[in-house]
Amino acid sequence: MRLASIDILRALTMLLMIWVNDFWSLIDIPKWLTHASATEDYMGFSDVIFPLFLFIVGLSIPLAIQHRLDKKDSKTVIIKHILTRSISLLVIGIYLVNYETAHASMIVSKSVWCLLLATAVVLIWMNWKKSPVKSKWHHYLKAGGYAILLFLAFVYKGGENGELWMTTQWWGILGLIGWAYLLNALVYVMANGKLLIMILTWLVLNLLAVITHSDMAPELGGGLQYLSPLLTGTIPAFTTAGIVATLILKKLNNKELKWVYLVLISLGIVNLVYGLGTRPIWGISKIQGTPSWLAICTGIGFLSFALFYYIADQKKKVSWAKIIAPAGTATLTCYMIPYFIYPIYNITGFKLPDMLNTYILGLSLSFVFALLVVIFTGWLEKKGYKLKL
Repeated sequence: MRLASIDILRALTMLLMIWVNDFWSLIDIPKWLTHASATEDYMGFSDVIFPLFLFIVGLSIPLAIQHRLDKKDSKTVIIKHILTRSISLLVIGIYLVNYETAHASMIVSKSVWCLLLATAVVLIWMNWKKSPVKSKWHHYLKAGGYAILLFLAFVYKGGENGELWMTTQWWGILGLIGWAYLLNALVYVMANGKLLIMILTWLVLNLLAVITHSDMAPELGGGLQYLSPLLTGTIPAFTTAGIVATLILKKLNNKELKWVYLVLISLGIVNLVYGLGTRPIWGISKIQGTPSWLAICTGIGFLSFALFYYIADQKKKVSWAKIIAPAGTATLTCYMIPYFIYPIYNITGFKLPDMLNTYILGLSLSFVFALLVVIFTGWLEKKGYKLKL
């Protein structure tokens, strides 16, 4: 079972993620489009994109695991795949987040460090078996990628004065996705995909988010600080909500479809009301990961899934999304392409005139850039080059 709505939602979210990630290069853009600061009780358009992607990760988990079960994969094999995939996301996430805080005193420039990192990711996680590259080279290419990662770790200097080595920091976007996927996929497999257990998991994670923002919040010292993305509840809760949405669809779809929409829309509205209603208590903040932000974005996730399921899977209106489809099927490839482009911009000194980076014109050109990245991803995919974890 493959749902067109999930692929389209993933593609659209990735397109928007590339777009909003380019906002740093623009001038004078509307505040409502940008990320809120850490101290603001506010949520911009950009603050919705990442949680929606986490929600979509959850939407995909039951279908992906069922596909493996249909191939007669054992639980052990599936868990091994989950662990491998999660560790890969964590590793890439740690490297990418350390790129952001790299110091100029390294023996290679920050831009060259990023280019080498992107190259290593391609060499290690390219699905070489389905590429036109001869099989005799596959192991050498992967080995080269691992060698580059070791070199980058060896030469790395970070912090304000270049005195720090690589740290996990906030794990980066891919690292947070890795944690959310790890917890939810393992719970789903061990629970045999039972809806009740996933609902209870979702409620527990929401409760952890509330506790984190209360006087009862414990101090996460020692090794526990590395598990903070899980113990604070917010990040994995988005993904659990996505799993719940797919399981509701599977459970009710054999009855009347109207019940699927009724439940999904009701969950969406309840989450929105809860999030907006509790705003005076916690405020709405992505950076702080408040329960109100969690609830509002989760509500948007449920409503978006219901809408896109109606359009793509029920009404079969999918042709409009053909141009962005590669962002939904080769998502990691799409995400990594800008990590080649931005360093090249910096190395060459290429810069558009300020007029082209300002307000509507800048936003339009930035969106075209994101669309071109997606189109290029599709071209690479057709040629047999696609990253796969």
